[in-house]
Amino acid sequence: MLKRNFIWLVAAVALIAAGTTPAFAGKKIVNGIDANFPPFAYIDKTGNPAGFDVEAMEWVAKDLGLEVEHKAIDWDGIITSLMTKKIDVIASGMSITPDRAKKVNFTIPYWKIDQVMVVKKDSALTMADLMTGKNKVGVQQGTSEAKWLKAEAETRGWNFKLSYYSSSPLAVEDVLNGRIVAAAMDDAPAHDAVAKKNVKILGNFGMHAEDFGYAVRKGDTELLEQINKSLKKLMATPYWDELAVKYNLK
Repeated sequence: MLKRNFIWLVAAVALIAAGTTPAFAGKKIVNGIDANFPPFAYIDKTGNPAGFDVEAMEWVAKDLGLEVEHKAIDWDGIITSLMTKKIDVIASGMSITPDRAKKVNFTIPYWKIDQVMVVKKDSALTMADLMTGKNKVGVQQGTSEAKWLKAEAETRGWNFKLSYYSSSPLAVEDVLNGRIVAAAMDDAPAHDAVAKKNVKILGNFGMHAEDFGYAVRKGDTELLEQINKSLKKLMATPYWDELAVKYNLK
């Protein structure tokens, strides 16, 4: 009888433990990142993934008992990589948009972002000059600002010509060497560029502010739920503010 009761007790404890541990605990997930989107995600000088989202996702993974690998993916194909299971999550400064939400599920918003134009520090251009003149403007392909600028230019009759880049920092380099006059991007990487390069922020070009969120596949509801819980926990800790300060987001 004592032996039987002991077996039942062990089984009960195991069931309780299973109920409090995610089914994927101890497993590895792959986080797809933009390799050149500071300060949220990038590959640093030592060849390692770095950035606000990289460190935040590492905290979340540790909290969930997961191992996480960060994998650099071309931004215009990153959602396809998620849907085809080459990666398991996108924690890399992705705007929550209706079009993307048709393909993936997003976590709670964790950061709000504005879109701005970056020009040379000594540029005399005004925003009106930029949008109505026959200027070359750079933008990262596959971004919400690229889609917005193309659509609005056709609607409003703006005369600028869009040049597409694989990353915002590459567009900034072409601003500096004169191939384009301005680069459109999120304000966080714009401030990062201003701190490092001879450029300035001209201002917001009229696009509405957007929220960033982490993305998972439509069917991964448990993973989404657990990441949301852990993300809320992280955002309530001092470490969240420490990360924001570290990456010049505050």
